[in-house]
Amino acid sequence: MSTSTTDPTRSVCRWPAVAVLVLLSCSAGVLQAGDVSEIELRRLFEPTETELAAEANGRIYIYEGLRDVDVQRALEDEFGRVEHMMFIRTQKTDDEGQVERNKDTGAVQYEDDGC
Repeated sequence: MSTSTTDPTRSVCRWPAVAVLVLLSCSAGVLQAGDVSEIELRRLFEPTETELAAEANGRIYIYEGLRDVDVQRALEDEFGRVEHMMFIRTQKTDDEGQVERNKDTGAVQYEDDGC
């Protein structure tokens, strides 16, 4: 007759490792959000030859969550490429360029074009 025993310390020791992995994956998601904005800003103001070629072939890039001052700059500085840009969930900024937040909830304020 075979008896299988489990070492309780062995299974307990796995939980911290699992917690660390979950924490790291959540942190990676937060970092990726910032990285996406940086990628979009780079594509908007310093597009690669490949990205420009894609635009020339009809590709439209959707820029989500950029600040209104960045969108305004793009409309002025990159006017020749505007037909290949779509801006959604544009963040409102104050006179100093800081993102506006709802006074009650702290939520970021977005432009609303009525669509």
